[in-house]
Amino acid sequence: NVHETIVKCEMFKRGEKVAIGASGGKDSTVLAYLLNTLNKRYDYGVELLLLSIDEGIQGYRDDSLKAVERNRLQYGLPLTTLSYKDLYGWTMDEIVSKIGTKNNCTFCGVFRRQALDRGALMLGANKLVTGHNADDMAETILMNLLRGDIARLQRSATIVTGSDGCLPRAKPLKYTHEKDIVMYAHFKKLDYFSTECIYAPNAYRGYARFVHYE
Repeated sequence: NVHETIVKCEMFKRGEKVAIGASGGKDSTVLAYLLNTLNKRYDYGVELLLLSIDEGIQGYRDDSLKAVERNRLQYGLPLTTLSYKDLYGWTMDEIVSKIGTKNNCTFCGVFRRQALDRGALMLGANKLVTGHNADDMAETILMNLLRGDIARLQRSATIVTGSDGCLPRAKPLKYTHEKDIVMYAHFKKLDYFSTECIYAPNAYRGYARFVHYE
């Protein structure tokens, strides 16, 4: 139960401005829908806004951002979109054309996290929430175990991070499995983008996902 997770972890404080990392995919769409609904139903007293990052991946991100725009209208939440081009001076397509397809998902992940942090701070948000689910968390823990990255292993198991002075990040869907999110999105007839990133087949996470499901 997402509401129980939010309450038990004392995830939000009344008056906070909470930025939702919105990609247009099922996880962030379900997260935006749930937080918008629960905030009204249980009177969390937080201000919600959508924050999207345009990595500059033609045929993927441009289409998924159209879904986010529809969500903005459906949920009545303000939307801000920042691009790699504006923040860093180049798009992900341009990066891949220079470095090739190896490790580009690792680079993109770092750039995206930084972009979300910068965007949330720019908007004056007190907290950033992402749609990471239980399966994502298991894969991340496996990845860090396989790499022997102890520092990241500890952070990846935490539901709220950033208590050391950084912008706090929270994962309200941490205990919700992917299959339940898909079923919920289907049941509620939510509008989301379901195509995988064109560079995803080369991602190390794919190996961790294979190990996880085996």
